[in-house]
Amino acid sequence: MNFEVFSIGTSGMMPLPGRFLTSSLVRREGELFLFDVGEGTQVSLKMLNLKWKKIDAIFISHMHADHVTGLPGILMLSSQVDRDEPLYIYGPEKLKDYVEQNRKILDMYINYEIVVIPVEKGVVMQRPEFSVHAFPLHHTKPCYAYSLIENKRKGEFYPDKALTLGVPKGPLWGKLQRGESVTLSDGRVVRSEDVMGRERMGRKFSYVTDTMYFPEIADFVSGSDILFCEAMFDESLKDDAHSKKHMTAMEAATIARDGNVGKLCLQHYSPRYSKEELKLLEAEAKSIFPESVLTRDRMSFSVPLKD
Repeated sequence: MNFEVFSIGTSGMMPLPGRFLTSSLVRREGELFLFDVGEGTQVSLKMLNLKWKKIDAIFISHMHADHVTGLPGILMLSSQVDRDEPLYIYGPEKLKDYVEQNRKILDMYINYEIVVIPVEKGVVMQRPEFSVHAFPLHHTKPCYAYSLIENKRKGEFYPDKALTLGVPKGPLWGKLQRGESVTLSDGRVVRSEDVMGRERMGRKFSYVTDTMYFPEIADFVSGSDILFCEAMFDESLKDDAHSKKHMTAMEAATIARDGNVGKLCLQHYSPRYSKEELKLLEAEAKSIFPESVLTRDRMSFSVPLKD
C-alpha cells in the first residue's frame, strides 16, 4: 500500500528563494492530506506534479500567517475543477472565522462545500483504515501536532498450520482469516489464532511544529515511522528559541529519540540560516538521533510497511 510524505515548504516566518513557508503532504492510497498551507504551497505542489485538486483534507497547526497564508489560494483554485466531495479543514477554533472572512472579503467563487472542524485533543478524523489524532502544543497561540495512524493489520495466515490441524483448503480457511473459529467434521474446534500470526502494525506519520520542547510530545509521536518536526534554531540560540516558544534541532532530536521514531525530518527553519548554515542544525540533531534528515522543499519519503 502506497504511503508517501512530501516536504512542500520548510521555511519559518518568511519565504526565501527556494524555501517556501511550512507545509507537508501525505499521499496514502491516492488520498492527499495537507498539513499547514504556508505561502508557496501551490508552487511546490505544481512542481511536484501532485494532484492538489484531489486534496481530501487539510490540517492547520495554528493561526500564524506563515502556516495559513497559502490557504485562500488553494480554496480558490479548487473551484476551477469539478469537485463533488466536501473539503474538510481541521484546526484551531479561529480557523473557521479566517476561512469565512477570506471568502467574504476576497469575494471567492466556491462551488463545493467547505467544512471547517475545530480540533481538540484526541481523534479528529476516523476512517475505516486509519485515524488522525491532534495533540496541543505550547506556543504563543493555540497550536496542535497531528499524527496519521493506520489501523493494525491482521496477522499472516499459515496454510501449513491449517492443513496440519486438519482444516481442508476452502471456505473454512476464509473464516479463519476473518478471525472466526471453525468446527471440523470430527467435532474439533480450530481457532483463528491457531493458524494466524500476530497482528501487524500499520504506519504512523507525525507532524510537530511551533512549540516549546516538553517531554510529552515524545509520547504523542511514539512509534512514528516518520516525524516531521520543527528545528527553528541551533543550540547556541536555545534561550531565543524558548522565549519565542520554539525548539532547537537538538530538542527535536530528543523527541525523536525518546519517541522511538524511525526517521526525523527537520523543517521550519529560521530564515537567518543560509542553505549552507542549515547543515549545523542537521549535525546537532544527528548527535542526538542519527536518523535525522535535513529536509529541503519538495523532498519526498516513502514509508513502507514494517512486515
